[in-house]
Amino acid sequence: MKISIETNSFQLAQVFTISRGSRTQADVLTITLSRGTFQGWGECVPYARYGETMESVSVQIQTLPQKFDRQSLMQLLPAGAARNAIDCALWDLEAKEANCSVWELAGISLPKSVITAYTLSLDTPEKMNEQAAKNSFRPLLKTKLGGGDDDIDRIRAVRAGALNSRIIVDANEGWTPELYEKLAPVLLGLGVEMVEQPFPAGKDDALLSLTRVLPVCADESCHDRSSLAGLRGKYDMINIKLDKAGGLTEALDLKQAALDMNFDVMVGCMVGSSLAMAPAILVAQGVSVVDLDGPLLLGEDRDHKLFYDADGVHPARPELWG
Repeated sequence: MKISIETNSFQLAQVFTISRGSRTQADVLTITLSRGTFQGWGECVPYARYGETMESVSVQIQTLPQKFDRQSLMQLLPAGAARNAIDCALWDLEAKEANCSVWELAGISLPKSVITAYTLSLDTPEKMNEQAAKNSFRPLLKTKLGGGDDDIDRIRAVRAGALNSRIIVDANEGWTPELYEKLAPVLLGLGVEMVEQPFPAGKDDALLSLTRVLPVCADESCHDRSSLAGLRGKYDMINIKLDKAGGLTEALDLKQAALDMNFDVMVGCMVGSSLAMAPAILVAQGVSVVDLDGPLLLGEDRDHKLFYDADGVHPARPELWG
């Protein structure tokens, strides 16, 4: 089996800002696995928050032997971006070799379109009001927050701009326990349904004693199944991202394990192209919250890109993946 690695950059439609910084483009690694006349594709987004760079992930991939399968891959690479791209490319390759779809290969039901959140970039309340009004036709908005008293003004502005949209918020580890206690009741009153990762991963024990009036979702605190035991009593929901879990194989197992432990499930993404979202749509079937809006944030995308409409994001065409 031959492995090819390519670096791609996609310009964003506008500057995208979270509490940790801003970006103007999405940098991804595209993996092509070739075996005989068949090729499989996968994409990953190396993430600095987890100590990943384009170079370090490329090196990880280059260490792989010539022969491996999805099961041995779990031992060859840790959970993370490198394993994700290879695992998803393997699924695509194996489906093509078997002349079937990935969902059939995985033994899951025919995937359907799913309503996805649309993310509003962190900005001033006035600018976020404009973003919300522009996207008020969307059923679910996700608002990035910054970790200060201005967050209340931001959410009020978003709600004023999108009176009928459901709202979830993402603090990206930017809150303190005191800020949660101050903000949570206000956000609930504004119709906010959930907050992602209010406290830094590894410093979230305060959630054990807080009265979580506003449900809390683990993002940076949840990577793969080994994370789940440490989340009991702290979180109400987990966010599964393939780049954290290390691929579709682990993501499907993580989803089932989380449901078995009575966690609600969200399926999210890094800012990537349609190729990165395609396998995540399979995991997103039947979950509580879907946040697969990466391609909607891009000014350019891949050929055979995913289709988004009032029914949400639709499963990929075989020309793209799966």
